[in-house]
Amino acid sequence: MFEPAKILEKAKKSSFYLWLLNFSLDRMIPFNKPHGFEVVEIRDFALTTKIPFKRGNWNHIRGLHACALATLSEFTTGFLLVTKLDSKKYRLIMQKLEMNYHYQGKMDAYAKFEISDSWLQDQVYSRLTDSEAVVVVCEVKIFDEKNNHLTTGYVHWQIKDWNKVKTKVAA
Repeated sequence: MFEPAKILEKAKKSSFYLWLLNFSLDRMIPFNKPHGFEVVEIRDFALTTKIPFKRGNWNHIRGLHACALATLSEFTTGFLLVTKLDSKKYRLIMQKLEMNYHYQGKMDAYAKFEISDSWLQDQVYSRLTDSEAVVVVCEVKIFDEKNNHLTTGYVHWQIKDWNKVKTKVAA
């Protein structure tokens, strides 16, 4: 039986389970598969992902495409949040995405996003006691292999208790 939580935990220490996690993510999120995104490091409260410098991720001047970089920012922040929040209790949906582009990507690049237990407590759990939903802004930076700062993304995620969701999920 496929148990994502166990694979995720083992992927923190095992290259095989990290490969298995990436293999599974390609199937669970088929929109991202052509980009070749890869989780390269996962820790309890941090995630590093990679966007390969390959033709499918290029723009018209053979640099990393702005939309591919934005998608990596969304994926990196959303994936870490999903691993920390109970998906049976909380709904996570992207509300807004803002990107600042600093440098043209001409090689593999890496997105890094980090939070803490206190950040979750302050930004999510305590605020949800008084509100129906909260929006957290997740800053994620992407650097290339030579440590050039390519982008800074601000991904606004709305988090809501499933009990407060008014729309029904289609079966």
